[in-house]
Amino acid sequence: MSLPLVSIVIPSYKPGHFEACLRSAIGQSYLNTEILVSDNCPTEEIRAICQRFPGVIYQRSGVVREQNVISAFYSGKGEFIKPLFDDDLLHPFCIERMVAAFQSAPDVELVFSASQVIDINNMRTQTRRAYEASGHMRGIDMHRHMVLNLTNHIGELTTVMFRRARLWELGWHNLFRRGSHDFTKGLADIASYINFTENAALFYVDEELSYFRHDQRLQSNSNASANPFFGNNFSDYIDLVVSAHETGAITTAELLAMHDTLVSVTDRLSGVFEQMEQAFARYEAYRSKLL
Repeated sequence: MSLPLVSIVIPSYKPGHFEACLRSAIGQSYLNTEILVSDNCPTEEIRAICQRFPGVIYQRSGVVREQNVISAFYSGKGEFIKPLFDDDLLHPFCIERMVAAFQSAPDVELVFSASQVIDINNMRTQTRRAYEASGHMRGIDMHRHMVLNLTNHIGELTTVMFRRARLWELGWHNLFRRGSHDFTKGLADIASYINFTENAALFYVDEELSYFRHDQRLQSNSNASANPFFGNNFSDYIDLVVSAHETGAITTAELLAMHDTLVSVTDRLSGVFEQMEQAFARYEAYRSKLL
């Protein structure tokens, strides 16, 4: 079996758990990787850690949040790109297992796995398994499941690997767009999964190959107090329904059947996130044209 180059790309801002994150990338059983750190930390802490590990490719980034993520993605030179965020961890066999999954079928554009949520002390707090067994599936089936159930059963970008060729085919300006909506501020991960697997397939590995850290003290996109666009993580599900209809993933009947659910979700969250009413207004305007 060949060993194609895999780029483990680490968009970085928070130094708190960074060394453990980096060590998990270095400690992979797979022998052909490059590790690239795109550092937007306001201090020199991440740079100092990287300097202690020969072979780590370090770049100072002048852009923030999602733009730093995109910069890291497009800096990788490998056949496959493996995202890893600065407080998360990879299982030592993660890259090995995922490359094997890609090599099992030429139509696979994305691989993801079961994962664990961990706390600040690396203690496991939640196991996340999308399915009961490993397997191959069509991208359109994944897309429809996410839309019709308003859920992300894949998880964060740390749990996926994708082909660099498809990344460049999409282009940075389309990576997080679906239909008429830009999901960059919210469900960028879901939008990218759909884009990677459109007219293609994905593979699920039923092994815990990544660890997503939940630490409310950190300045993370998953923390409402630190992310001004946190509400987009909820309102974007409404826009995801519209974009799925625009691109033919769901039928008109399916979109209309979701009306009561979207009303209920908006009623529950509009008092918390102002983005909800804005997204629902866009949905209602789109829906009215179909009636």
